[in-house]
Amino acid sequence: MVERSLCMREISGTITKIVCFFSIMFISKFSRLGAQAFKGLSKAPLTIPSRKSFFPVVQNDSLDASSRKLFSTTNSQEENEDKQKISVTFFDKDGEQEIKVPIGMSMLEAAHENDIELEGACEGSLACSTCHVIVMDVEQYNKLEDPTDEENDMLDLAFGLTETSRLGCQVIAKPELDGLRLALPAATRNFAVDGYKPKPH
Repeated sequence: MVERSLCMREISGTITKIVCFFSIMFISKFSRLGAQAFKGLSKAPLTIPSRKSFFPVVQNDSLDASSRKLFSTTNSQEENEDKQKISVTFFDKDGEQEIKVPIGMSMLEAAHENDIELEGACEGSLACSTCHVIVMDVEQYNKLEDPTDEENDMLDLAFGLTETSRLGCQVIAKPELDGLRLALPAATRNFAVDGYKPKPH
């Protein structure tokens, strides 16, 4: 019995030593693995996301474009206004006067706006010949629309009628008339007002 008890103690002690040995080996192995893993992590670069990456970058092209458009629109409007006018020169006894006339405006209106003595007693209603003008260039005269019967009737009453005579209220500014030259007759006849009596300019 005593020998059996001693044998059991030796076996138990041996088992305990074996368990302790493997436990130590297991712990040691994992300790080395842990150290290697930590060492590897320490060598790896640490990447911290920038706060800017969390916010989308919005390029304000619309504002820049609109501001450029504002200035370009202003400049283009000024250029368009210049392009929408033609140069017209009036000649009378006192000399000549060059003016800019907007497209679509009659020579009678343009003369009044620039203090040129072109009477226009009927205010452009084709009831007189007091806005009689003489187109000085035949080429420019041929670019005008043909006079109506009403205009021809009034021109028959005009003082100093010529082959290139027109009523100023019927000559409308258009691009192809740029550089138009108009002469004012020395006098006018207003049948409705003064009974064919010439009225000097």
